Amino acid sequence: MKKTLTLLIMLAAAASASNAQVSIIAHRGASWIAPENTVASARLAWEKKADAVEIDIYLSSDNKIIVIHDSNTKRTTGEDHVVSQTDSKVLRSLEAGSFKDEKYRGEKLPFLSEIIKTVPGGKELVVEIKCKSEILPYLEKAVRRYQNKIIFTFICFDFQTIADTKKTFPSNSCYWLCSNAELLDKTFSQVGPAGLEGVSLSWSIINEDVVKKAADLGLEVYSWTVNDADEARRLIGLGVEGITTDR
Repeated sequence: MKKTLTLLIMLAAAASASNAQVSIIAHRGASWIAPENTVASARLAWEKKADAVEIDIYLSSDNKIIVIHDSNTKRTTGEDHVVSQTDSKVLRSLEAGSFKDEKYRGEKLPFLSEIIKTVPGGKELVVEIKCKSEILPYLEKAVRRYQNKIIFTFICFDFQTIADTKKTFPSNSCYWLCSNAELLDKTFSQVGPAGLEGVSLSWSIINEDVVKKAADLGLEVYSWTVNDADEARRLIGLGVEGITTDR
């Protein structure tokens, strides 16, 4: 059966119809179709007219930035390596496409630079930092030459890391990730003083009160990971700035 990014298309149409300025973000690239966090997935997302692509990054043992979601390579490559404890040459030798579909056999775990090169001028790359602040000097060096060509946005679950990221990239938007409704009050109280632009929340904890509270504090709200059209329309109606989707 032929697969398409139907939700992305529907989201775009819904946003247009409501005059909402909602960014449609492809989660790990076009990961519903192509292997997540690969060059193929990123390219397909751009072909499908996503506004942005979201990726995840870790630092290898030789200080190279590798694009992968998990701290271990087992799920997407079939081989058992801890990313932070493994040399990039070993990581790059792994096959990271066929777990999704045999036609993607041969895809590699990309360097961040390879994903950056797929981004059309003026488009946005949302970078989730999966490790801690030790990656920041290498990240700053990796994105420096592209800052005037594409938009870099940074997200992270670890507060200290995203706060340090904002200090490293004062001109780039940075958002604290949160999936626990019980932590929202604490989250909101820390985001503003850290200079962050807002929060990126699990769709399940977003409601009218949350969006209003964020707006009252001058904070933006992004949502993840939304694969249901009705839920997407609800979030657009609430006024979220962006929706991250696999589809």
